[in-house]
Amino acid sequence: MQSDLLARLKTYANPANVAGMARYGISPVGTLGVPMPVLRKLAKESGRSHELARELWDSAIHEARILATLVDEPARVTRRQMDRWARDLDSWDVCDQACQNLFRYTPFAFAKAAEWARKKPEFVRRAGFSLMAGLAVKAKHASDAQFEAFFPLILEAATDDRNLVRKAVNWALRQIGKRNPRLRVKAIAQAEEIRGLDSRAARWIAADALRELRGAVPRKR
Repeated sequence: MQSDLLARLKTYANPANVAGMARYGISPVGTLGVPMPVLRKLAKESGRSHELARELWDSAIHEARILATLVDEPARVTRRQMDRWARDLDSWDVCDQACQNLFRYTPFAFAKAAEWARKKPEFVRRAGFSLMAGLAVKAKHASDAQFEAFFPLILEAATDDRNLVRKAVNWALRQIGKRNPRLRVKAIAQAEEIRGLDSRAARWIAADALRELRGAVPRKR
């Protein structure tokens, strides 16, 4: 099944797209240039399969890994798998797709978000905050306390000046603040505290978050 799907995937390869992706910081190594609508179409046609997802991920092909995040079965994903995939990450888009398509639906999502937020590797740390942002949107029955527990981690990472990390920290802060009016007040207070840090990254995170949160209407739950 995997070989058939990979063969189909390769028929959509587009070198021009690869060049365009490189301009957005995506490595051309192992990249086919297949657009997301095509990947979603292939995933829908293939159906869910934990075994297929593992094989696609192990191919190390950029788009095959995104496809793996779309076809895997969240209930069968283990902590060990999440850690291994997080260590394999070498691209911000695969990182975010894994978090938004798969990891946030697992039983370990909150725990892994907190754990990865303190890791040093760039893409693992980004995954922690990307996961927080995704949970803020989709974890409808989670408590405010679960999201408030992320604030110290956001504060701790706010001085990380790596672009992919600071953008994810900002994303997490904004999404948590947009979850409801109470968390919005908390997020604004957290952004104000971040703004006072002696760090260019922190000042950017705070300014961007405050701009949105002070003008945002929190989502209905």
